[in-house]
Amino acid sequence: MLAIIGGSGMAQLSCLEISHRQIIRTPYGEPSGPFTFGKINRHEIVFLARHGHGHTIPPHLVNYRANIWALKTLKPAHIIAVAAVGGIRDDLKPGSLVVPDQIIDYTYGRDFTFFENRDEPVTHIDFTRPYNAETRTLILKAARRAGEAIIDSGVYAATQGPRLETAAEINRLERDGADMVGMTGMPEAALAREQGLRYATLAVVANYAAGRGTNIDGIPLKAIFAILDEAMTHVRNILEHLVNCYGD
Repeated sequence: MLAIIGGSGMAQLSCLEISHRQIIRTPYGEPSGPFTFGKINRHEIVFLARHGHGHTIPPHLVNYRANIWALKTLKPAHIIAVAAVGGIRDDLKPGSLVVPDQIIDYTYGRDFTFFENRDEPVTHIDFTRPYNAETRTLILKAARRAGEAIIDSGVYAATQGPRLETAAEINRLERDGADMVGMTGMPEAALAREQGLRYATLAVVANYAAGRGTNIDGIPLKAIFAILDEAMTHVRNILEHLVNCYGD
């Protein structure tokens, strides 16, 4: 079974033939919402809207630990995390799709680990390559088969949100080596690694980052949703081909 986490612009998966929904209780509280089970091209899929029904949970209040712990119980072969980002690098224009290969964490105050039991030895994870190579390859292969343009690699800067960044902050992120900026990449990726899950992100560039491209003086927020609506048709096309690539 494949798991898909939907971000901004993907509160539901229209290509999914739904069989049922299930609420999963966790030791870490409530996940973002019920898990939706179904099939795409006869392949089993589970879908979770990261921001909840109606997109009501802001990035800093998502219960990432509950979401990942619940997914772990379902034993997915791969987790595909769809996320909206702002493009910092010149070629990451609105509507572009990219599969990042690195991440920089600027978030704070979030529950970022499962390893906090003082009665157990300290546990470290290797996070040199934060995204699973096999899962990244699966996304890229599916995009090629779907005939969708996709960019391989990039550094994702995870910021706190929910506000967007200042132009000066984007300049700083660029100096740090970031190519795109989003608000949900961490601790989701690290928690997936702690649980031994194959996890990768399919990022959708919703806008130029602050001070970039046509957004020198500001970001037109209403335009972001129109761009996401269009881009998600391409994401769904990739996902429909992805289930057929799985197992190749």
